[in-house]
Amino acid sequence: MLTRRKAVGMLAERLTGLYDPCEARSIARQAAAFYAGITLPALLADPEAEIDAPELEQAAERLAAGEPLQYVLGESEFFGRRFAVRKGVLIPRPETEELAALVVRRERGRAPRLLDIGTGSGCLAITLALELRDAEVWAADISEEALAVAGENARALGARVAFRRADALHDLAERFDGPFDGPFDLLVSNPPYVPESDRAAMHTNVRDHEPALALFVPDDDRIRFYRAIARAGQQLLRPGGRLYFEIYEHAAEEIVRMLGAEGYTGIEVHEDLNGKARMTCAARPE
Repeated sequence: MLTRRKAVGMLAERLTGLYDPCEARSIARQAAAFYAGITLPALLADPEAEIDAPELEQAAERLAAGEPLQYVLGESEFFGRRFAVRKGVLIPRPETEELAALVVRRERGRAPRLLDIGTGSGCLAITLALELRDAEVWAADISEEALAVAGENARALGARVAFRRADALHDLAERFDGPFDGPFDLLVSNPPYVPESDRAAMHTNVRDHEPALALFVPDDDRIRFYRAIARAGQQLLRPGGRLYFEIYEHAAEEIVRMLGAEGYTGIEVHEDLNGKARMTCAARPE
C-alpha cells in the first residue's frame, strides 16, 4: 500500500512535462488528499501514513492526459463553496470570484431582481443568491448540460435560482420579455471573450478539455457577447439598472466605448488583484 508521500510523488511524476514542478506537486497533493478523504493539512501532517485509494491510478491517467483537476475530482471551489463541475461546463475562475465580490459589495442591503447571463456551473448566480439574501435571481445559458449542472449546484447549496435556456447573441430580450414580471435591476455576465488567435497558446488542460463554446470568440468581433448583452439590457434593465461584466483585459477600452455608444452611463472599469482590467459596471440611464 502507498504512503501519502509516495502517492503524491507518483502523481507529480505523471504530470511532469504538463506543468511546472511546483504546480504538478500542488495538483498531486490536492488529488491525493481528495481520494484519501482527508484535508490537505492532514495529508501534509503525516506523510508516511498509508493511503488506501484505488481510484488514484485512474485519476493519475486522466490528469496525465491533460484533464483539469477539477473535472477529475468533479468539483471546484468558488467563494468558499464547493460547486460540481464536469466536462461541458466551464471551471469557475478566481477572476469571476472578484466579479461576485464587486456585485455583493455594491448591492448588499438591496433586494435586486438579477439575471446572470451565461451561467455555466451557476457559480455566479448561486453565489449572488446566497450572499444577497433578498435578491430574486434568474440565470440563462445556451447549454443544456451547463443548466443541468447549475441546477444540481443550486439544489445542493440551497440557492433559489430560476434557470432558463437562452442564446445571449440572439434571443435574450425576446426570451425574457414574457416569462418574468417586470424588468431586472441587475444584469451580470462572464461571457466568452478569449480570441481564437489565443487558443494555440493556452494550456492543454483548458484548450483541449473545457468547452470552447464558453471560451472563444472570433478575432474580428471579440466583444460580440458584450454588445449583444448591452443591447438586450435596454429592454431587460429598468431605468437606472446596472450591468456588470467580467471582461477581457485587452478589450477594456473597446468595451467602454461600446457601452457609451449603446447609451450606458457611469461606466467604470475595475482591476483585479493582479492589476488587470477585469470588470466593468455601467448603468442604463434613468
